[in-house]
Amino acid sequence: MPEISLADRGEIEPPEAWQVAEEPRGGVDVGVRLLKLRKNRGLTLQDVSAMTGVSASAFSKIERNELSPTISTMQRIAHGLDVELATLLSSGQDNGTMSFAGRRSINRTGSGSKHTTGTCNNVLLCADLKNKRATPILTTVAARSPDEYAAWAKSEAEIFLMVLEGTLIVHSRLYEPLELNKGDSIYYDATTEHTWTSKGASDAVVLWVLVDL
Repeated sequence: MPEISLADRGEIEPPEAWQVAEEPRGGVDVGVRLLKLRKNRGLTLQDVSAMTGVSASAFSKIERNELSPTISTMQRIAHGLDVELATLLSSGQDNGTMSFAGRRSINRTGSGSKHTTGTCNNVLLCADLKNKRATPILTTVAARSPDEYAAWAKSEAEIFLMVLEGTLIVHSRLYEPLELNKGDSIYYDATTEHTWTSKGASDAVVLWVLVDL
């Protein structure tokens, strides 16, 4: 899942870079949440476009659930609106900052906040814990070719990833494709364009942590 003018920085994705949205399946209605947030702040589509680097037309389609943004794009929206990624994608209620010492969050098997695109099925873990720099995500990678992504991900973040099942190919603009098998892990700078695909008949399942810089 970085930055001079917004376009040069890769902060704007063309409409064709987004996945056609599907009906939420137990996940968050991201469109309704973003629309409510924008209206409550008295912002126009042009305002949020300038703040997030996402075109007004694309943002409008997200609000209408006609487009499903990637995790990388949602992170840029979160940064632009000065909210946490988990706040936008979590299905739970915001229980405050939880800034006290010794805080913790427990995520039971099968639970988490779902965010699905045409290439990946994501589950945000421990999303109820606010004001954290690291966002753990469990992802099943459905894509088999980088061509399935109209735009590769990049963001002002670092990523740690471990393969739990299957074989994952990490594609990067700097390096040759890297094959990772079950138990393999990688830590890399996400400011360089990158994307993931699965190899073989089974979808790769990965546990990854998105760390804000």
